[in-house]
Parts: sequence; C-alpha cells; structure tokens
Amino acid sequence: MDAAELEALLTPDGLRLLDALPPVESDDDVARTVTRLRKDGHTPDLVSAVVGQSRLRVKARAKFGEFAERMLFTRAGLEQATRLSIAARHAGRFRDAGMTSVADLGCGIGGDALGLAALGLRVTAVDADEVTAAIAAYNLAPFGDDVTVRHGTAETSDLSGVDAVWLDPARRTSGHSETTRTRPADWSPSLDWVFDLASRLPAGIKLGPGLDRDLLPPDVEAQWVSADGSTIELVLWSGVLSRPGVRRAALVVRGDTAHEVTSTRDAEDEPVRPLGAYLHEPDGAVIRARLIGDVARSLDAGMLDERIAYLTSDAALTSPFVSSFRVREVLPADPKALSRALRERGIGRLEIKKRGVDIDPARLRTQLKLRGDASATLFVTRIGDKRTAILADRA
Repeated sequence: MDAAELEALLTPDGLRLLDALPPVESDDDVARTVTRLRKDGHTPDLVSAVVGQSRLRVKARAKFGEFAERMLFTRAGLEQATRLSIAARHAGRFRDAGMTSVADLGCGIGGDALGLAALGLRVTAVDADEVTAAIAAYNLAPFGDDVTVRHGTAETSDLSGVDAVWLDPARRTSGHSETTRTRPADWSPSLDWVFDLASRLPAGIKLGPGLDRDLLPPDVEAQWVSADGSTIELVLWSGVLSRPGVRRAALVVRGDTAHEVTSTRDAEDEPVRPLGAYLHEPDGAVIRARLIGDVARSLDAGMLDERIAYLTSDAALTSPFVSSFRVREVLPADPKALSRALRERGIGRLEIKKRGVDIDPARLRTQLKLRGDASATLFVTRIGDKRTAILADRA
C-alpha cells in the first residue's frame, strides 16, 4: 500500500466500503471485486486499497483471529508481524516484571503493541516508515491515550519516560510488499545499537530464529519460540526481563497450550544408540536452543546419529517437545525397492520426513507411485554413512 492508497482508504467512506466487502479469498474474487467497484465509480486508488486490505484480512486470520477484521495491514507488515497469541505471552513478561510503560521500537503494523496495551501497559510505538506508522495508529486507536504512535527512528526516540523497550529491528530492505534479507550490520537499528540499548534498559529483542549464535551476548536469556510446529522467532531478554539462571529456553506453543524447557547453557547430547521401538522428532525451537540432550534424557532416549536431530528409545514415553513415532521397520532406501515395499503393505497415504539426506520429498513421492488405503510416516535419514528409510506410525 502506498501513501495515495492509504489516503483514499482512511476516510469514512473508504472504511465503510472496506467493511462492507465480502472476504476476498482468491484471485477470481479479486478480479470480480475490482470490476464491480470500478463500475460503481470508485477511484483506482480506493479500489486497490480496499481490495488489497480485504485480501490481507483473510490472510491475517491465522495471526490475529477475529481482530483481523478490524485491522489494516501491509503485505510485508503482516508477514513480519508477531502472532497475537505470542505477543500476549511476551507482554505478560513485561507485566510480571513490574513494567508499566514500554517503548515498541520498530512497531510495524502494531502486533506486539496490541499485546502490550491489552495487558494495561502504556505503549509508545515507533516506526520509521510513514505508511506503516499510520496503519499502526489505526490498529491501536481503540486503546486511546494509553498508546502513542510516532513516525520516527528507534535511534532518535525519547526513552526518558519508559521502563523497558521491545525491539524488532528491520531485518529486510524497506518496502510494503517484496523485501529481501539484510546483514545484522545493516539492520535498522543495527544489532550493535540494539545490544547497547539492551545493556542499559530492560529489553525484549525479536530476531530471526536462525541468528548466528556467535552474535548472542553472554548476559541475556535467549528464548526460541515455535508455534504449531513452526519455529517463528528468537527473543532475547535483558535486565529484569531475563529470568535468573536461564540462558537458553525453548517455548513450544500448540493452540492454546504452551510448554517450555530451560537451561543455564546448551545441553550436552545423549550418546548415539541403535534404532529402538520409538523415533522422536524434536521441535524446531528445541533444536535451535540446543536443548535436545535435556529432552532426550526426559524420554530415556539417545541420538540416532550424532549429526542428525532425531532421537530413539525403547520407552513408551513422549513429551510436548517432540513428535513421537512407533517404528514399524527399516525398509530399503532405494526408491524402486522402497516403492515395491510400500505397495506390498498397501500404503497409499504417506507422510515423508527427511534429515541429513539430499532428497526432494515431493519428487520421491512421485517415484514411489503409492497405492492402497493404509497410511504411515516415512523417515529418510542418515545413520552413520548409510542412507536409511524408516517406516513408522505417529504414536
């Protein structure tokens, strides 16, 4: 969305038109709606704005639920926004630490600020992009004087009246649609500036989960977060927001439930053992946090291979930090022989997982020519120097 489209949209008539539109869910819906609105005499800027927003509201349901129907977005802002359920958990940490006023530096469309304000915290939300700041102001307007939205940079923001900061450095090139990733030195604000501020004020810092671990300061808590099976972010907590004795954490959120494993440091892996009755796939947050060893010990499990993040055990145990599978058998890894074996077993529905091997699951599925009514999960991985195919069922 550009400034002209936003100006056309942010009028009583524009917002009423947007709210009156049925959901725009497909390319065909877009074409039909654009044709109808242009025929009704609406300007190109307004048509582009309301159709684009209606499409984004449909996509935003996954992150914001029913609140999406009352919000505005940019495409890039929605992609980068924190899910509201996760933002609420972050906000709870500020509240529980006694914070009353938080500066959200790099607020984007306002997802994290929504979580903070909903818990009664006063929020100063700042974004360097004028259009994005205007959208955040609209999204946060229901909170009245408890939220102030400013167009400006993190580096020039007045922080004299806040207890803590939430930072979400821009890690991609500027823009409202297509963007590309940049280096930490080129982030806005830069990672060095962010870490310096976090050494002076209690801070939560939202980063990508694949951040180079060598960049992590030694005195912060690093919390990797996954939601419904996807590892979505790394949050660094400083000052009183960092829990005593916690330097590594994996927060696993599935639906309305959350579980966390924490440690003072990276966990030592358990030794490799032969494939047992169960195979366990650790959650991505556990892998990123390097806490696989602690999870393995809770399951009486060991590593399947020292370089591959699969665990195996004979104990009928599971945990929220893994997906567990009952092993059926080891099958030939060659696609032709594997195809024959699966057809003999009548397996027509197959979940394919792979680690440590260079295969394309979609291409392998085509090669297997599956037929039958049975279902199973196939792991294609490496044990030592040998490619191995393991047939299993979800436990």
